[in-house]
Amino acid sequence: MKTLTLLFVLTLLSACGGERGKAAGNTSLNDTVHGAILPLPDTSFSSVEALIYEIQILDTINSGVITDLRDLYDSVPGILTFRGGPFRDFPKHGKVTGRPDSISVDWTFKTAFDTTKTPYGIWGGGTGWTGQPLLMESQNDITGNSAPNREVIIGSLAGEIYFIDYYTGEPSRNTIDVFNVIKGTPSLDPTLNGNLYVGQGVEINPPFGAMVIDLNKHAITHFVPKDPGAWRGWGAYDSSPIRVGQFLFRLGENGTIYKYLVQQGTLSLHSTMRYRIKGKKAPGIESSPAIYRNYGYFTDNGGNVICFNLDNLKPIWRYDNHDDSDATPVLCEEMGIPYLYTSCEVDKQGSGGYSYFIKLNALTGEKVWENKIACQKIDSGGKLSDGGMFSTPLPGIGDCSDYIFTCIVTHNPPFKGIFMAIDKNRGKIIYSIDLKRYAWSSPVPMLDSEGKMYIFAADCWGYVYIIEGATGEVLLTEKVGLNFEGSPIIVDNTIVIGSRGDNIYKISIH
Repeated sequence: MKTLTLLFVLTLLSACGGERGKAAGNTSLNDTVHGAILPLPDTSFSSVEALIYEIQILDTINSGVITDLRDLYDSVPGILTFRGGPFRDFPKHGKVTGRPDSISVDWTFKTAFDTTKTPYGIWGGGTGWTGQPLLMESQNDITGNSAPNREVIIGSLAGEIYFIDYYTGEPSRNTIDVFNVIKGTPSLDPTLNGNLYVGQGVEINPPFGAMVIDLNKHAITHFVPKDPGAWRGWGAYDSSPIRVGQFLFRLGENGTIYKYLVQQGTLSLHSTMRYRIKGKKAPGIESSPAIYRNYGYFTDNGGNVICFNLDNLKPIWRYDNHDDSDATPVLCEEMGIPYLYTSCEVDKQGSGGYSYFIKLNALTGEKVWENKIACQKIDSGGKLSDGGMFSTPLPGIGDCSDYIFTCIVTHNPPFKGIFMAIDKNRGKIIYSIDLKRYAWSSPVPMLDSEGKMYIFAADCWGYVYIIEGATGEVLLTEKVGLNFEGSPIIVDNTIVIGSRGDNIYKISIH
């Protein structure tokens, strides 16, 4: 296949960006033709003037235009990617009877523990950040039970993919060795073609990169090694890939967006986009892309929030949010308009600064509001521990539909953090709760029969919390694990979550 390289050094006229942006902002978001979802405009705003970017088209036979913009994750049972779907908002909430105030551990699954000494320390086992389990459900009644068959799939710091029977905690399949640390969250293809997309997080054993595991063959069938064309040398993949139409989008810590045409058991690279800010080095991407129609959104460690067109990978707008951002942004559609919520860390600001929690118009990149939360960076055993937001925000549901929740690492005092509820409309803090320790784990939602929202959260000291969403009352605080960096999933009234060390837990909420 021919390779076409388009190098763009943007010098757009501000007026041009403004007019085209205005057109995008006025687009009717309910437009469909014969039930098909219409794409958003191929446009750009003057904010992308700061970018230098390069798009490589490797497949000139396929146009790259996405043929079906429906949410492929919406109608599929289970939880198949980080935070459940393209909005990254964890749409499949848990269910509780009455006011929950206690928990019980149903089972504990032990992972391997890797004692290899690396330049980055000993990684051990269990899960790290973001480390969310996946849940695959089958309606095939092979057990004689009316409940669906449920299988937990989880990547480990020990460099293994584990398959666990949701009901018993016993292995449901043989472990697959991927040879290097997994820190992020894998993704299952929502077409249920058997593809499991996995990225390695730390290089211990070469080769180092990303892969496809074909679950029908129970084997690694496709591997992506280090990219010699990347503008940044670090080749990890903590970002959780997302499927849109016939394509998969995978973001790398090497600062590259990869667009693949999906085939069973493998991927065919269609195009890439590499970028940097003028006068700066290429940043790395650890966040997972959020998707609205044919627009994609991500944050990076340079503080950029970027919107790009999924059809041609061209940037649409860029927002500078001050500092390193690893957390995945969240989309919410409000009165027919998509909005993006995210925040940053205290890293490049120095020893002290702010986590800038923002709400942006997702069509234009325009800031709706900003809330500054004071945070610190501290020395932790000779390593610097950043303040700010590492968990992914949780939009409120039920009686908390006007709220958005998040965990912030304040390090004030050291190693402490807070859980916050923020008014989505005004950006004002409704309440703030002191946690036992700071939290990187992302909270998950529950509803009771009356539509009251409750929240499960976990921190980096192994404590779990149940919080009443509307009031902020903490209904339960209990130590369960060693260190919950990874994010949980919630299924009915149960939680599955991994801890640093070697434990994966299933927890019932009562």
